[in-house]
Amino acid sequence: MKCIVRDVPLFYESYGTGTPIILLHGFSSDHRQMKGCMEPLFTQQHGWQRIYLDLPGMGQTPGSASIQGTDDILDVVVDFIDAVIPGQPFLLVGDSYGGYLSQGVLHHKFEQVVGIALICSGVIMERSQRDLPPRTVMVEDRTLLAKLDPADAEEFTSMAVVQDHDHWERFRDEVLSGAKVADEAFLQKILQRYSCSFDVGKLPRPFTRPVVLLVGRQDHIAGYRDAWRILENYPHGTFAVLDRAGHDLQIEQPHLFNALVSEWLNRVQESMQSYKPC
Repeated sequence: MKCIVRDVPLFYESYGTGTPIILLHGFSSDHRQMKGCMEPLFTQQHGWQRIYLDLPGMGQTPGSASIQGTDDILDVVVDFIDAVIPGQPFLLVGDSYGGYLSQGVLHHKFEQVVGIALICSGVIMERSQRDLPPRTVMVEDRTLLAKLDPADAEEFTSMAVVQDHDHWERFRDEVLSGAKVADEAFLQKILQRYSCSFDVGKLPRPFTRPVVLLVGRQDHIAGYRDAWRILENYPHGTFAVLDRAGHDLQIEQPHLFNALVSEWLNRVQESMQSYKPC
């Protein structure tokens, strides 16, 4: 499906009916990253409309000369939400860069958002300022790695804490597939203005709806310690640090991911029964 926002034809996919969930993927990947980890949950969860967006310059959404940095991408996302679900209460699920954008969306749509899930979320966008653990590999299948295309193996091993066959297949289909079609020149431009012009981690007041923050103990890209600093924004936030998990937490710890996100959805559903603006 396409939705034209600020002259940008945004590609998205929508599944199911009910309360909308806006799902935002990480930098350089596309909607398949979120669809791969989230759709299996909805064989048991009902009453949700899932809206998977390809951000500008990623997946099937082209970049645009009018988009100069993350402020502009955030504006596009906010306008997209206004276009596809005008005035409706909705949930946000964001992975990595998508988590950073989700925090930005909350500033614009505080009254409409009824729940947030942040997965390995960006908190500090300047990498040199992040508090990161050392790079760690916990499972390594050298036979598998030797069979891969060298470029694919490099991408995989630069991210993966668990380097086995199952993780490789999901990484290939859900993460690498998007990276291979991204507009690299456009993304390099965005990296020059990677942070928003305001502090997305400073809310005007606490967000009292259900939240889950999932971080990987071995995530050497976004880390886990910086995310703890925003927890007080969310009085009803679950904060989980998962061992044996890096920046692809949802792939490396799928059972825990499914359990924690399903529990969050249940809390949102319960909270909405007495929904009032925050």
